[in-house]
Amino acid sequence: MIKLRLKKFGKKREASYRIVAIKSQARRDGRPIEELGFYNPRTNETRLDIPSIVNRLNQGAQPSDTVRAILKKEKVFEQTNV
Repeated sequence: MIKLRLKKFGKKREASYRIVAIKSQARRDGRPIEELGFYNPRTNETRLDIPSIVNRLNQGAQPSDTVRAILKKEKVFEQTNV
């Protein structure tokens, strides 16, 4: 199963995250299938590739709880067919 979840990068105590599509059994910082966006919790900056995210969601990808909250805030679920 494909999951949409966060991949950590950056310095210690200054982490940022990439939103990635990855197999559910893969480790957190493993090799993703596709990078779909960026999230910085310190500045609340969010950049999303919305057409790719909608495509992945329509194919059956499951977002993690944190990614689901980010996508709700950006109103991505209103554009899906599911």
